[in-house]
Amino acid sequence: MLVDYSLKMPKNIFAGEHALEQLDTILSADIKKVVIFTDKGVLGAGLIAIPEQILTSKAIEYTIISEIPAEPSYHQAQDIVDRFKNEKADFIIAVGGGSVMDVAKLASILATDAYTVKDLLDNPLLAKKQVASLMIPTTAGTGAEATPNSIVAVPEKELKVGIVNPEMIADYVILDGRLIKKLPKPIAAATGVDALCHAIECFTSTKANPFSNTFAMEALDLIMNNIIEACTNPEALDAKNNMLLGSFYAGVAITSSGTTAIHALSYPLGGKYHIPHGVSNAILLTPVMRFNEPVIKEHLAKVYDRVVRGGNPNLSVDEKSKYIITELERIVAVLEIPTSLKTFNVPEGDLEGLVEAGMQVTRLLVNNMREVTPDDARNIYLEVL
Repeated sequence: MLVDYSLKMPKNIFAGEHALEQLDTILSADIKKVVIFTDKGVLGAGLIAIPEQILTSKAIEYTIISEIPAEPSYHQAQDIVDRFKNEKADFIIAVGGGSVMDVAKLASILATDAYTVKDLLDNPLLAKKQVASLMIPTTAGTGAEATPNSIVAVPEKELKVGIVNPEMIADYVILDGRLIKKLPKPIAAATGVDALCHAIECFTSTKANPFSNTFAMEALDLIMNNIIEACTNPEALDAKNNMLLGSFYAGVAITSSGTTAIHALSYPLGGKYHIPHGVSNAILLTPVMRFNEPVIKEHLAKVYDRVVRGGNPNLSVDEKSKYIITELERIVAVLEIPTSLKTFNVPEGDLEGLVEAGMQVTRLLVNNMREVTPDDARNIYLEVL
């Protein structure tokens, strides 16, 4: 555990049954123009209707940018940022999943022509906050509303890269379960397991600390005890609100700790094969947890003690650890998320390329409590090929 640690998080967070209406109090009189970042699916589902109504009632001019692709490349992100700069807006509202929020966060620090997204790949700390931002997640989720991270694909490297800059942390966050009520099960499941990975990875990271552990453990409790109900029952609003909170808490944990080998090894799967981020994490979740188990048993036993309702306190550390790993595997199975790269036609001949790309993600691999060698990465990939 780290000796010195810190915590950064959004300044103002609103959550609950009618949290979205708090937008009325967020929009101050000096805001003249807003850009709403979203995507076609969110727009088509009518999820920006309430923000639009509030903006109209306050006579605030607004523009909608809805052409944000899922898991964009840095070129695509730059195109959106350039459109935003032309709008000369003084406030950002992002309504969507991780990709929407990540691009909006980049726009918030790239409102001038001083730097580009490509520049931030090399030096993410160059840019400073230019425009205040509000994040409203429509998945539970990536936790992007809480983090200083923006994930973009780098096609020439067939890899996804995280741009990390504390200036990208949102000024405001709204968590409202109504926005994920009609989320299709495959999306709810994949993003929910992404949040689960954030929590378990941060709790078992070399950078774990009292701040991150507090949020990661609360996230694990909320997610593991609500994810199946939230993803399979459209009317389970309490479970959905708990998932939004759990996803947010896991995102906060990332800001103080960090993800590990699951995310590191999943980035090439998204970068080259365009496997959805949450799905690639789900594929690697159990194999990496089993690989790490020899050095994280005590941590997993603590997770057991916290999250398992009516658990047996007399179980050994080994038994509790194995129970948690089995439970993680069960959650992925019940949610019907693929667990093999064969589903995505990834050939075994690409194994060495995967190993090489995965081992480049040193920013996250150094967080893994058990060292991951190229041979280790190869064996983990072989397990899911």
